[in-house]
Amino acid sequence: MAKQVSQGIPTAAGEFSDSVWAEVLAAVDRTYADLVVHQERLEQKNAELETLRSFLASILASVSDVLIVVARDGRVEEVSASFPAAGCAPRETCTGRPVAALFCAGDRARLAEAMARVALNRSPETIEATLATPGDGTPLELSISARMDDRGRITGHVLTGRPVGELRRAYAELEQSHDELKAAQALLVRNEKLASLGRLLAGVAHELNNPISFVYANAHALERYAAKFETYFERVQAGASREELIRLREELRLDREIGNLREAVAGARDGAERVRDIVEDLRRLSAEGTGEMVAFDLVETATVAASWVMRGTGREVGLAFTGLPGVMVRGRPGHVQQVVMNLVQNALDAVAGQPGARIGVATRIEDGRAVLAVSDNGPGVPDELRQAIFDPFFTTKAVGKGTGLGLAISHKIAEEHGGALRLCPAEGGACFCFDLPLAEAGG
Repeated sequence: MAKQVSQGIPTAAGEFSDSVWAEVLAAVDRTYADLVVHQERLEQKNAELETLRSFLASILASVSDVLIVVARDGRVEEVSASFPAAGCAPRETCTGRPVAALFCAGDRARLAEAMARVALNRSPETIEATLATPGDGTPLELSISARMDDRGRITGHVLTGRPVGELRRAYAELEQSHDELKAAQALLVRNEKLASLGRLLAGVAHELNNPISFVYANAHALERYAAKFETYFERVQAGASREELIRLREELRLDREIGNLREAVAGARDGAERVRDIVEDLRRLSAEGTGEMVAFDLVETATVAASWVMRGTGREVGLAFTGLPGVMVRGRPGHVQQVVMNLVQNALDAVAGQPGARIGVATRIEDGRAVLAVSDNGPGVPDELRQAIFDPFFTTKAVGKGTGLGLAISHKIAEEHGGALRLCPAEGGACFCFDLPLAEAGG
């Protein structure tokens, strides 16, 4: 009997030893501890589920688009608060109903076909469908996506829709904004052209002032000479004596004035020819840049454009033309003149206030193309700005000194001519290169 007690066998019916009770109590403690751990995990999971449920509910309540979650059997599981369900709570009126019943009869077959294709191809699809709401319904642009579980099996669909009217209004507003932006850009381009025209007119005024002043002064001299000769010839017609005419000729110094008269006529003619040349250059500079491309002399065109910019600067800046003469290219001369004027004006701005300022315009043939290079000995372009200098509206000038369109417009003109405008390596200062197809290469 003692042996049986030591092995934990009851000594009598209903009686257990102390060791057996100790083991039972330990097992109860372990079970209770496990239950506590499981309860804590369950409460944690329940809290996570509640958080996720609140998160999903907040999304469904705040999303502005129509959102419909559909089960695999085609019945509605959830809808967003934005769903227009005749003024009733979406859950009460929509949950559990076939999703096709929410749409107008004419769209149900197309909706079912689209959902079948999405389930088969597992790729989203967009259709237009009309919700069966009071009145004429609500047309939607409906995006249909497949809903899958963690094993990749189709568990239903998610339908997201936005009223087509809102989309059309958004498109209309976008187009209006685009039109306004284009109008603003056109205005800025026009202002840039007006600024260039102002600089050009300053050069024209300066250039015309000298020859016209010369012609004006010579005209006064001619008037004075004419008055003297008229006095002399009046005395001749009056029958004055030879002695009187000799004396009058000496008083009026007619012998000397005859030479001066010839010089005044020659000077007036030279001034008039200079005015004619200026007007001819101006006419060529303002030639129409649209229409078909033609063959023209790149060096001559660049020389005229650069000279006009320099005429209006009023600063002591050296301008040198180097390279090949008579390079014939194909393009629109008026547009190429605008590029040269922009590049020379930028070079002038770069060397402003710098002693020994120099600007160079050079031409060369490179890889079967004509290259025009405009360089200066200014501070150059910093490395951090090289990627942005051709962007529209980018400028390093002070406010009101530039629109940031000169290089952008020039870059576009270069592309339209089948060429390119680029910033070339230079030892000190900056150098912009503009290449064009040769006239022979262009046919």
